[in-house]
Amino acid sequence: MPSSMRAYEAVAKFTEDTGNGPIIDLGSGWGNVVIRLAKAYPEREVIGYELSLLPWFISQLLKSILRLKNLRIHRKNFLAVNFADQSVLICYLVPESMAKIQKKLKTEQHHVRYLISNNFALPLHTPEHTVTLNDFYNSPVYRYRMKAK
Repeated sequence: MPSSMRAYEAVAKFTEDTGNGPIIDLGSGWGNVVIRLAKAYPEREVIGYELSLLPWFISQLLKSILRLKNLRIHRKNFLAVNFADQSVLICYLVPESMAKIQKKLKTEQHHVRYLISNNFALPLHTPEHTVTLNDFYNSPVYRYRMKAK
């Protein structure tokens, strides 16, 4: 499910003061968020991971058309990736996937600084900031400060 414009705006606001490390979208779908972030932060590397062929292909095509040199989109399971140094993770994933991310961050060495999640909380973590969107569902967007491991 694509993120709404309000959700994108909240995610973008939460990325403003997160340093200069890469922004990594876990499940980047059709590219709605990663393309906007790559445009908003031309000096930062933006990386998307998407398993589904058609959304991955469309986002690759849009990346090429828009000539976004700071954007990389991989057709790969993000659970099999070592996250880059000083990275910021963003996601809009179901609770089961959030639990898998939590386990990955707990058990593997990483340098993740922040995790920003649209709609679904990271279990057993307290967000540093939360906003509630003015939408039909009053959707929350969370920002967590992570401890490098």
